[in-house]
Amino acid sequence: MNGEPALVYVYAVAAGTSPLRASLAGLRGVGDAPVGILAPGGPDATAPVFVVSEVPAVQWREEALRSRFEDLAWLEATARAHHDVVQALTAHTNVLPLRLATLYEDDDRAREALCAQQGAFSARLAFLAHHAEYGVKVYVAAEADTSDDLHAEPGAQPDPPSPGKAYLRARRAQHHAREDRHLRARQAADRIAGAAALHAAHAVRHPTQSGPLTHGENGENVLNDAYLVPDESAGAFRAALADAGRGLPGIRIEVTGPWAPYSFAMPPTAQPVDPAARPGVRS
Repeated sequence: MNGEPALVYVYAVAAGTSPLRASLAGLRGVGDAPVGILAPGGPDATAPVFVVSEVPAVQWREEALRSRFEDLAWLEATARAHHDVVQALTAHTNVLPLRLATLYEDDDRAREALCAQQGAFSARLAFLAHHAEYGVKVYVAAEADTSDDLHAEPGAQPDPPSPGKAYLRARRAQHHAREDRHLRARQAADRIAGAAALHAAHAVRHPTQSGPLTHGENGENVLNDAYLVPDESAGAFRAALADAGRGLPGIRIEVTGPWAPYSFAMPPTAQPVDPAARPGVRS
């Protein structure tokens, strides 16, 4: 990097095979830096490796990242570059994606961390072989408020309610509408869980999304799951979820993928490489 101090940025763990090495030709990562391999050394040419690039230390040390992670435009561009590298790898080989901004001071420290977890990485890569992650979101459509006046007898001319009564009626209608939406959401979640259990190896429930992460026309996000699906079951998985959504008015199911197994890269009781509460440099 023109002689400037640099850090090692790690995107993923992968088996150091020929298809992996071929997939890196011309691949660019965060900051448009070329992507390469950091191997543990030793005779096993297929042992797990880190997929890495270099980033400027002055911009990526922890004190700089605190402010940069508040810049949404920078964060979006960085996350997209990280994701694009991982997805490019998955087209050729099995990978364990690592969290955004997994950093090391130099190659020696990164290699030390890689060597320390070779057994765990090898086992997890074998476990995830021929599987992919699929995202499943369920949305409940927002409904207009109803009114008790809708149930008046034809031809009836009730007196206009007082402002207080009108307010109470509106609140009561809103409460009933929310209860109905929540009931339909539970029904949708139960159907999806049953359908997914037949075709997915594992599942992870993520927090539901709100605000800028959802679009108003989608309605309320009430389920945000990730499923690990065998490649041969992908078609049946999608078909089962489509069937699960039928007969539930106001419910929309969104299925995305296949993705790299971000939600399943480590076992539930394991930690990512050198975990930290927030991104930073590992020394």
